[in-house]
Order: sequence, then structure tokens, then C-alpha cells
Amino acid sequence: MQETRQSVLTIEQQNKVTLTGVSSVDSFSDSDIVLTVNGKKLKLSGSRLKVLSFSEGSGNFSASGEIVSVKFGSAGGGLKKLLR
Repeated sequence: MQETRQSVLTIEQQNKVTLTGVSSVDSFSDSDIVLTVNGKKLKLSGSRLKVLSFSEGSGNFSASGEIVSVKFGSAGGGLKKLLR
């Protein structure tokens, strides 16, 4: 059974994001970062995106760049847009 962690997403002035409860960074580029949070996918989209830090043990994640959208959904797809 998968452990569920509390997740907190913070976006500062659309250019820095911090997130807790991240279990993995699945992929990243300068325009997209895909994470797994409590068994669900979260996709950050924008430009000049850069992963600043990730700790698998604590689940803490941070990134910088121009954040345009955040999509959240189940592991199989079906992402929903949270921020535009």
C-alpha cells in the first residue's frame, strides 16, 4: 500500500514553485516538469523552467522559471488545469 503524504503547493509571483509530498520527478525540460504526488501526476508548464532541488526522502521539491500552468490528475492521464 502506498503511503500518502500531505502536499502543499506554493507559487511565488509565477516564477518560483515549492511543493511538498513529491514522490518522484518523472521528467523535466525547460518547458515542462512532470512530478508524481501521492500517486497522481502533476505537470508544471512554462519557460526557462529549472529544477532547483528535490529530496526523495522528505518529498520537498522546488523549481524556478516562468510558470504558465499547473495540471493535476491521475497517474493514467486526465490532467486538470489548476492555474492559467
